Amino acid sequence: MSSRTKKDLRGILVAVTTPFTEDGSAVDEAALQRQVERLVSAGVHGLVPTGTTGEFTTLSAAEYRRVIELYVKGADGRIPVVAGIGALSTQGAIELSQHAETVGADAVMLVPPFYDPLDFTTLKSFLSAVAGSISIPIVYYNVPGATGVKLGAEEIAELGDIDGIDYLKDTSGDAVTLADLLASRTDRIKAFNGWDTLTFFGIASGAEASVWGTAGVVPELAVEFWEALAEKKDLDRARELWKHLWTISDFLESVNYVAGIKAGLELIGEPVGPARLPILPLPAEDRERFAGILRNAGVLPAVAA
Repeated sequence: MSSRTKKDLRGILVAVTTPFTEDGSAVDEAALQRQVERLVSAGVHGLVPTGTTGEFTTLSAAEYRRVIELYVKGADGRIPVVAGIGALSTQGAIELSQHAETVGADAVMLVPPFYDPLDFTTLKSFLSAVAGSISIPIVYYNVPGATGVKLGAEEIAELGDIDGIDYLKDTSGDAVTLADLLASRTDRIKAFNGWDTLTFFGIASGAEASVWGTAGVVPELAVEFWEALAEKKDLDRARELWKHLWTISDFLESVNYVAGIKAGLELIGEPVGPARLPILPLPAEDRERFAGILRNAGVLPAVAA
């Protein structure tokens, strides 16, 4: 393996969708490229494809690799691409990670095998094996609701002691653990917020990035919020922006997240096709509720009286 590379990840890292054709049978490459251009133009700071929002569990082996390639090619070095990696075996995760590095991803976001929960020793062995197979940094994807792996702050910091495990995407919803990591353990691992409704809390507590699916629907709003809270330290302005972002995030956490994101993109005129089965489209009443929330946020035009 070549020497370890470092990548400074910071800001709004959008957990992006995988666009599909209308019948869901194939990746819509043109829609994917349009999505990249829209997000780069909005000023986001990075893209995270093939994660939960990217429906990685529904992709064929060839599609999985192709989607990563397309996002790297689309970003074209303008902003970092962090490829989501999820496999049920160590070898599967290594092969996907090596492919991501080969095609030019700047980092990988690695979720542990998610059927039979790993104990802590096995988890460290898994992460060490994948990290040892590539030279780009790893974001550990902490999502206990999907993996069954629940860690405390000290255990997460211990993962950061593994060479190559530089970052954490925290999608645990455990604000106390996130606060602990951000207050006292940043020398061992850099924690990013990954739970939408905790984004204000995470950034205000010192998280250097937020991996955020909501930002794919309202990227300008998300970027303005980041600049107000993280860069300008304008708490009053950040709170005003957060009122809308909170409502959007809270809605998305109340429905199937992927169906909600894809419905939101269709509502704003940036469709990326359906979610893949077994995920069903957002029910009509939820879709109408989301449209109202987006109107209130100024993202959709008001309905004429």
